[in-house]
Amino acid sequence: MTTTYVTAGPVPVQQTTYITTGPQQIQTTYITTGRQPQPPPPPPPTTVVITQSNSRWANPSQTQSGTAATLLFVYAGMDMAQGLGWNLTADSTSTLEFQYSWFIGVIIGAVVSAITSAFLPKMVFYGLGGVMNLIDAIIFVSAPYENESILAARYVGGVGIGLITVPFLIHSAEIASSTNRGTCCALEQYALALGVAIQVIYDSQWAQGLGMTINRVHGIFGIVFTAIALGSVAITIDSPIFYIRQNQEQKARASVKQLMGSSWTREAGDRAYDEAKLYVVEGTAQGVGEQLGESMMPFLKLLLFRCFVAFTFSVPLSQSILATTELVEGTLYSWPTIIFGILRLIGALITFAVLDTVGRKFVSLLGLMCMAGLMLGMAGVYGDYVHIFDDYFMWQVCRLGMAFQFFAGFFICSSSVYLGEAFPLRVKPFLIGLIVCLEQVIHIIVIVKFVPTAESYYTYFVAVGIIMVIGLVAFAVLMPETRGLTLRQAGERFRRVHDVMAY
Repeated sequence: MTTTYVTAGPVPVQQTTYITTGPQQIQTTYITTGRQPQPPPPPPPTTVVITQSNSRWANPSQTQSGTAATLLFVYAGMDMAQGLGWNLTADSTSTLEFQYSWFIGVIIGAVVSAITSAFLPKMVFYGLGGVMNLIDAIIFVSAPYENESILAARYVGGVGIGLITVPFLIHSAEIASSTNRGTCCALEQYALALGVAIQVIYDSQWAQGLGMTINRVHGIFGIVFTAIALGSVAITIDSPIFYIRQNQEQKARASVKQLMGSSWTREAGDRAYDEAKLYVVEGTAQGVGEQLGESMMPFLKLLLFRCFVAFTFSVPLSQSILATTELVEGTLYSWPTIIFGILRLIGALITFAVLDTVGRKFVSLLGLMCMAGLMLGMAGVYGDYVHIFDDYFMWQVCRLGMAFQFFAGFFICSSSVYLGEAFPLRVKPFLIGLIVCLEQVIHIIVIVKFVPTAESYYTYFVAVGIIMVIGLVAFAVLMPETRGLTLRQAGERFRRVHDVMAY
């Protein structure tokens, strides 16, 4: 069938619907007569403007929600450093169990929180963890000379920190926007670095004649930090994702409004709520088995990455800086130990400020590359056992150890961000808890097996240095850059086998 139209102008814009009852060939022909008008000029190009908040810093509501856990992590850093060699003028015997007891407590707490964090509000974990750390600190103040009491306090404090670590890593990633998630999540490692610096500085400079036992000083610091943390629990805002999973839409929307603060508008709030809801829908649509299968690659990446954090502050590094300081300066209580603690904090502070601008991957790779070189440099010096008695070579080791802590601060903060981003919703607490537990296991193995001899220093430093070089190459190829991505997008990036983009 052929249809012919004769027109005296441009072909009309129309829609013709044909209803046929059999296979027919339809052809439409337009025949125009007369002069056709010139087509109208093309419309001006359309400009699309996408507006986005320029703030790269977490707003007050988001930072306040992590205040309680952050203060508890400061005291955790002090407890951790005390078990890794910074218990120099101890009023109680520094046995192996004293050193690894806190790490065992962290494992116990991490297992409990991984099982229960999906259905309990984060405020519960922060409150319970704060109470347990307050008990730890009170025992240090009230019974500074009682070995059994101090040992029990370290177990209790470790459990308290384990209870808050897994929920905090999940919570901080969920309450932050895409442009400041790095800042919110990095509070964990930054606070730990601050606690380490406090413990290292006052422990290495304390004099027995000051009239107060060093364990009591440790407990006083703990009471101050945990008391403020417990007071801050009241201002904790749970994430909208948690409320959506509990089918509490009104609370979820109220949470979004609180977290957005002054930047909240109805449109922006709806977008944030819809994104959180989509994350929950996608996360709950899959079964646990399916999500575990998808999580194997992110799990292997993060297991290796987070376990490197255990190598950045360890008994061999502490013993090395103490031995070299004593040989070069003639006493343990000298300025290199102060610099050792401060440089880690400075490195973490710099990283804390740039994670959402420069990115996670570039900063962590830079820190890891420098750490690997410095670690192998120390191994080279310890490789010739005669150097142990040479002031010049030991001074070089001391300087390398101090520089190592600075670049360790570059590396550690990204691990907290990556853990909060990498895993699907259903399996996230279990996989984060497993990685945190394995990190503590590495600390325990090193504490138990390391003996401060020249051969042991060489073996440890060369082995860890080589592992770091291998990790540097692997992370350059495998780790994604997740700066500015939503949780859904970051999870998709982690599930790729390789991702070489570094900025």
